[in-house]
Amino acid sequence: MLRWRLIFAAIIIAPLLALVYADFHYNFGAPGILLAPLGLVAGLLAAGEILDMLKGKGHSPVGWPIYAGITLIFVAACAPLGWQLAGAEYPLDCPLGELGWPLAAAALAVGLIFVGEMMRYEEPGGVIVNVALGMFATFYIGLLLIFVVQLRFFDTNERGMTALVSLLFVTKLSDTGAYFTGKTFGRHKLALKLSPGKTIEGAIGGIAVACLASWIFFQFIAPSILGATTASPLWGVLLYGAIIAIAGMLGDLSESLLKRDMERKDSSSWLPGLGGVLDILDSILAAAPAAFICWVAGIV
Repeated sequence: MLRWRLIFAAIIIAPLLALVYADFHYNFGAPGILLAPLGLVAGLLAAGEILDMLKGKGHSPVGWPIYAGITLIFVAACAPLGWQLAGAEYPLDCPLGELGWPLAAAALAVGLIFVGEMMRYEEPGGVIVNVALGMFATFYIGLLLIFVVQLRFFDTNERGMTALVSLLFVTKLSDTGAYFTGKTFGRHKLALKLSPGKTIEGAIGGIAVACLASWIFFQFIAPSILGATTASPLWGVLLYGAIIAIAGMLGDLSESLLKRDMERKDSSSWLPGLGGVLDILDSILAAAPAAFICWVAGIV
């Protein structure tokens, strides 16, 4: 299992690094333009996995409004790219602001979910549950993805890429640290009924590795992206690592809660050793809002 985990992780990481490099250096004046399609596809695949899990338990929310809603929210979050591709700056006095666009799209997504249920309505029973599940799938994926997008758009091309890569780097190293620490030293279960493999020792190790990863990132990697040394204080760098680790673990446990309720081990099985897209994204989705707040608040 570990061998497959490492092999498929390498298969994913290699093209992702190439795409990150291309988006940083060859973005046509619109940072994020090359990474955006990947983010949308990943979000739609994760939504498909949620729908499949729900179907396995007899739930059947209409699928197309969920896919359409996530697409609308994601595209709306990428609205500033339109101005940049046109060679203009996003208007600072726009009443919606950058986060207002996806919020408006989320409202439209709610309407689409209701329309989907109206179109197939035949008799009483199950509508409210399906509407609620449709909103859950749409907002769980769509709204959390907004913050991944906003990290790439943060300030300049250099700072935005630094913010995005810091999220991915710290989150995934934290996951790795928690996994190996738990395997080696784990004795006390963290959440036995949700995720039997997770331990308190693993969680502590994940936080420690995240703090170390954050220091390594801001000490050595961030300067190469920014073209200058970072001004992040040590306390901010370590706090950032701890916050990202804790948020990522909560995201991981949240998805474990969903899988336990649906009686599934993984969100899907098409990535041996890794599970499905949602199994990869769960910690990133949960950590993205925390990372965005840290960057906006000036912690890093």
